[in-house]
Amino acid sequence: MTATIAPPQTPRTIEREATSLTNGRLAAWVPWAILAAAAGISAIIFAVPAIAGAADFNVAGFAVVTALLYLALVTLVSTLVEGRRKAVDRLVTGVVTTAFLIAMVPLVSVGWTVIVNGVAGISADFFSMSMRNVVGEGGGALHAIIGTLLITLAAAVISIPIGIFTAIYLIEYGEGKRLARGITFLVDVMTGIPSIVAGLFAYALFVLFFGPGIRIGIMGSVALAVLMIPVVVRSTEEMLRLVPNELREASYALGVPKWLTIVKVVLPTAIAGITTGVMLSIARVIGETAPLLITAGFTTSMNYNLFEGRMMTLPVFAYTQFMNQGIPAQAFIDRAWAAALTLIVIVMTLNLVARLVAKIFSPKLGR
Repeated sequence: MTATIAPPQTPRTIEREATSLTNGRLAAWVPWAILAAAAGISAIIFAVPAIAGAADFNVAGFAVVTALLYLALVTLVSTLVEGRRKAVDRLVTGVVTTAFLIAMVPLVSVGWTVIVNGVAGISADFFSMSMRNVVGEGGGALHAIIGTLLITLAAAVISIPIGIFTAIYLIEYGEGKRLARGITFLVDVMTGIPSIVAGLFAYALFVLFFGPGIRIGIMGSVALAVLMIPVVVRSTEEMLRLVPNELREASYALGVPKWLTIVKVVLPTAIAGITTGVMLSIARVIGETAPLLITAGFTTSMNYNLFEGRMMTLPVFAYTQFMNQGIPAQAFIDRAWAAALTLIVIVMTLNLVARLVAKIFSPKLGR
């Protein structure tokens, strides 16, 4: 059997191979020029029928055709100049970027729509008055804002400790145990239950003790807590899994008991991710309407007591204002949009606070 010995590579050969991998690059402005050309061609395609009066200018169609033309042209040009490998890379980058822009369209659209329509209903009275004895213009959503904050706060107080302690058991104590597997299965099932089921569960639970027809704020908190617990458990569980085992072992080697290791090492290391998960769970439930209609009901008056009387929340306020329009109808619609805008601002504020808390309490890695 004869072995073939490859000829030794000379410095000139190595230099030629390195050059073949780096030459033929598109200038930074070329992809942008291709995008502009694709947009121009697409604009001409859709502008001709619009000018002729046959149809209006189709913005969605213009965007789709522009994206397809750009992907085709940039792949073709890159293949001719840079080679197949770089062309595939540019094609995949273009597809990912297009998918990101498509995902941003509904988010930006919803945000813009709520801001444009909600500004009309924002006023000093909106944040300082309730709807008591108001049948037309005027009034505000102070009672709904207070109700939203109180009910959501009570739901967080109920669900966050339960969710975090459950996740700690699953990761630190119950690994591989049958009970832990059962809890994980139930948490997965709870993640997918409809919100109306949580409301019916809370209503049925309180009816057993207080009788039918009961409507109080704490009942709504229990319904929201049922929805929050699985989100807190799953997010906390994933964050605890990311804590390196070396940190636990180092703590055990120093003679620190397990519970103190969890308190002093594991939880501080994962606090940033846990805080983010908690905020996601709050954002998940703060806009729920169906369970709160069943449990907390609705009212036009202020109520600061979670354990007595009906309470209004911003989602229910927006729903009732839009569905029960009086005269003039525009005042009710403006209040509904203003409530939606206020709810979005509250969620954004909570997320900013969560990021600040995570930044302050996350472990400092620098020396």
